[in-house]
Amino acid sequence: MDWASIPWDKAFVVLTVIVSGAGMVLGVIVPAIGQAIVASKALSAIARQPEASDAVNRVVIISLAMLESLAIYILAVILILLFANPLSDYILKAVE
Repeated sequence: MDWASIPWDKAFVVLTVIVSGAGMVLGVIVPAIGQAIVASKALSAIARQPEASDAVNRVVIISLAMLESLAIYILAVILILLFANPLSDYILKAVE
């Protein structure tokens, strides 16, 4: 496929979808790995000191919420890119 033969409006939409998909993949994988690390460290900490499980659980919940907020921010940016792209008018007018 020759990118030069595709009209810019269609190519821009296709590239936006591809970049959004790649961003969503990375935006979900990174927090998932972080959550797995936090959970494994918390389980090992509780196994070593069962009496500190309340404090560990409190820290884990806060850490997981912060990690999950990263995925939510990525989702918000991707939805903006897909449905209300602020650059679409600028780029399509510059190409004409």
